[in-house]
Parts: sequence; C-alpha cells; structure tokens
Amino acid sequence: MTNFFRNVHLYLSLASGLIIAVVCLTGAGLVFEKELEQAWHPARYFVPPATTPALPLARLRQAVLARKPGARITGVKVYADPTRTVEFSLAATPGEAPGAARPAGPRRPRGGGQEAAASGGQGKPAGQGGGGKGNHEGGRGPTVFVNPYTAAVTGELNYRETVFFTLMAVHRGMVGGPVGKLVVGVSTLLFLVILGTGLVLWWPATRKALRQRLQVKWGSGWKRLNHDLHIVLGFYSALFLFVFAFTGLAWSFEWFNKGIYAVTNSPQERPEPPVSGAAATEPGAALTPDAALTRARQLAPAAVYYALQLPKDAAGSIRVATLRPDAAYDNATDELYLDQYSGQVLRQQTYEQRNLGQRVRGLFKPVHTGALFGWPSKILSLVVCLLGVTFPITGTVLWLNRLKKARKKSARQLVA
Repeated sequence: MTNFFRNVHLYLSLASGLIIAVVCLTGAGLVFEKELEQAWHPARYFVPPATTPALPLARLRQAVLARKPGARITGVKVYADPTRTVEFSLAATPGEAPGAARPAGPRRPRGGGQEAAASGGQGKPAGQGGGGKGNHEGGRGPTVFVNPYTAAVTGELNYRETVFFTLMAVHRGMVGGPVGKLVVGVSTLLFLVILGTGLVLWWPATRKALRQRLQVKWGSGWKRLNHDLHIVLGFYSALFLFVFAFTGLAWSFEWFNKGIYAVTNSPQERPEPPVSGAAATEPGAALTPDAALTRARQLAPAAVYYALQLPKDAAGSIRVATLRPDAAYDNATDELYLDQYSGQVLRQQTYEQRNLGQRVRGLFKPVHTGALFGWPSKILSLVVCLLGVTFPITGTVLWLNRLKKARKKSARQLVA
C-alpha cells in the first residue's frame, strides 16, 4: 500500500509540479498587493492631514472630468480616514477591454451582490465590479484619485497595466485563456491529492521516526537536508497549502461555486437592484453624489468607507457599500440601495443578513490570500507559498537520488 501512495504522489507531482510551483510563486507575489501598491505610490492614496473641511464631491468630480474629458463616472469611494484620497471609478472608454481590471475568476450571479464592494484601498472601488444589470455597460475603466481638500488629482490607476494584473493572470492561468484556466484548476485538484498522499507517506511508524520527521537536520549532508526540507517542511505547511488550494478552486470551476451554495442550502441567484421612482415625472431632480453621501453617512455614521455605485440610467438606484470598523474582512460590507430621486432606502442588508452561501463564499478570498487575520496571517501565507515553490524541486531531487541509488544497487547485484 505504501508503494501505491508513493507512486500516486510521485507521478501526480511530476505531472503538475511546474504548474504548482508557478501558482505558488505568483500567489506569494500577490499576498501583499495592497500594501505594496500603497507603498510604491503613497501620494496616490494618502494626503497630508488638513485643517480645512473636505470639498464637495461635485468639485472633485470637476477635477476628474478635467483630467479625463468625456469620461463617465460610475462610482466614488470616500474614506472616513481624513488622510485618504477620494477614488473615482470610470467606465471603460471605447477601445479599452471591458472588465480590464478583473483578470479572472468566476462570473458573479446577476444583481451585483455584496462582494462587488470596494476592495479596501487597492484602487478598485465599488461601482466597477459585479455582474448583472446593476453593472455599467462598457466595462471597467481606470480609477482616478483626488485630494479631497484641494481637488488636485493625485494619480490614476488602470489595474490591467500593473504588475499585479500580470501576476494574477498567471496565477489563475488566464494567460492561456480557458485552457490555461482549466490546466490550473486541474493542477490544483491534483495538488490536493498530492498533499493527502504526502501526509500518508509522512506518517511515522515509531516514536523515533516521529522525532526525525519533525526536525530539519541543518548540519547534515545535502541529500539528507534536501530530504528534510521536503518531508519536514512539507508536513508543517501541508494544512495551509491544502486550505489555499481548496479555496482556489472557486476561481477555476463554476461547479465548485454552485456546490458551495448547494451544501449551504442557499440561493446563488441574487435579486436585481431595486428601481428608483419618479423617473418619468421628475427626470431632473436626481440626487447628487454629495446628497447620496450625506444620506449614507446618516445611515452608517461609523463606517470606514462609503462606496457609491451610481445608477446607469434614469430608473436605476444608488448602491452604497459601507464597511464597519469591526468587519471580519475588507469585503464584509453592509449594503443599501437609495432611490436616486428621493434618497429613500429601497433595500438594506447587513453582512450578517447575507445568506450562509454568500458568507461562506465571501470568506474564500481573505482565506486564500491570508488576509483574514491581517499581517500575521499574511506573513504566514507568504512563507507557505514560498515553501510551496520549493517542494516540486526538492521532491524531484529526492526522486532522482532514489533512482540513482536503485541503479547502483542493481549494478552491485549484477556484479555479485
């Protein structure tokens, strides 16, 4: 039986090892995407504290349109932190790839949904994500950052042009189109089996063997060190790699996402955004973004940010996503829809009111990226991903050493 598990572990690793190493390496590069983006471009995201009140959104909007003449603003994100810039989401212009800032991932059900909310300061505010009728035609364009006190444009971000977009595309296999995505998905499934068989092979028969498989003998020869790096470190990282791989399946297979909702007995289809009234009788009386923001602040005064998704037509409603200070993760937002004429709340839902399937699915990204518990879990995620890059290498070396040893043993037997 041991030989069976060893062969399964070996041949599946040989078949998918290179893909697994690339996925782990690109995953490691994405762990601190938000922090790196803000560290590389601090002026884009932060402004010095000011003693004067913030300017109206209408004034900031003028600055955006002066920078991008003819652009259509689809959303705006305002932080409670006075040192943060205001983020304006623009629709893609003709010639830009629709959905340019979303390199891969499962298509969301119609109606947008709460997970289309702002991504927590990476230049991807609400109003650019989500599917269904609530989404704006033309796709997703750049994000423009504006100083809320001076109306100066501090920067512009098109996610498709960043190194993180490239890493994400490689990570999810989308550089190879649907075939590449499928290859990554199948390799991830194989990786789960590899991890399971690896634990079976690791399991010690004696207490002495247990001690040996829990400690790396750093002062030993390179063959023994390679053995320990694969066996010992593989054991310590196996559970985390299994969780990362398992959650990663949600971006490869739609059947996996459907399974989440089936297991939790939750509807996957989300309701369409509500429709505003008085569109025909008062076409010129629509709420301004400033009025909508004031209304949102009244309803959620302690929010970390307010992400407004503006209506695309006269019948649409204003979607507002707010994040509470004690939220479990960046996208654990509360959601409300405002009538764009009266400011009346048409629909409201807190994070806790989402169905179980939505809450479970929403946890997949922060768990997959290691962001669930902040810096400690992100550092752990980075280390585990880097270890994941080494295991195909140390495993191949281990296999080649065993082949060489077996050949020598056969040669000695022939001589004898």
